[in-house]
Amino acid sequence: MQVALTFFGTGTSQGVPVIGCRCGVCTSRDARDNRLRTAAGFRYGEAAVAVDAGPDFRAQMLRAQWRQLDGLVFTHEHKDHTAGLDDVRPFNFLQNGPVDVYATDRVQQALRREFAYVFDADPYPGIPKLSLHTVTEDPFEVAGLRWWPLPVRHLNLPVLGYRVGGIGYITDANALEPLAWERLAGVEVLVLNALRREPHPSHFTLDEAVAVARRVGARATYLTHLSHQMGDHAALERALPEGIFAAYDGLTVVSESESYRI
Repeated sequence: MQVALTFFGTGTSQGVPVIGCRCGVCTSRDARDNRLRTAAGFRYGEAAVAVDAGPDFRAQMLRAQWRQLDGLVFTHEHKDHTAGLDDVRPFNFLQNGPVDVYATDRVQQALRREFAYVFDADPYPGIPKLSLHTVTEDPFEVAGLRWWPLPVRHLNLPVLGYRVGGIGYITDANALEPLAWERLAGVEVLVLNALRREPHPSHFTLDEAVAVARRVGARATYLTHLSHQMGDHAALERALPEGIFAAYDGLTVVSESESYRI
């Protein structure tokens, strides 16, 4: 089955441009240097599934012109990946029902804490309607296709990437667990975070991301979760090795690989 991934956002937690910054990247006229907070959407068959809903979720949905949301899958609980949860409400009206949300127990606890009004026993009218599904490291189905969790570490925080068909998607990581390496075998397209060139305690640097990409050996690797410290898009693209690209907001990549199975 063909699987397509659209980058809704490719920026770090502050986005690019950064508020108040006048560096060459933040003042660039190249549209590819304008990065909303990192998020993505998968399309396969008739399904539309989002990965993460950060503070830019509304703007991302408007730009992508999505009119359906068959699932919302979370990688972890940081606010740059969850703060837009309230904006699923229009999909409740469009679909006349709740949105299926997939998250680990830990992420669900964070959602219940940060969006307590959504889960109140006597809910306020008009709140988001959600159907929660618990994610572990076991594969699970979303809208008829199997998703394979890719456990990674974000310093000491467990985070999940996902493999969907021939596409592997990892953000907010500085180390891959053995199961992630195993499940990335034979992946056609890899998406991987690369925050900046200098060392960082919880994100891959550019060199570290390139090393991971070479070990995985995908046909194409796209770097995401990029900060303004990485430099402008055009210069970054010129410096990258063959087969490795800088993602940008609105880019869509496609895999024709058969669904991944063990």
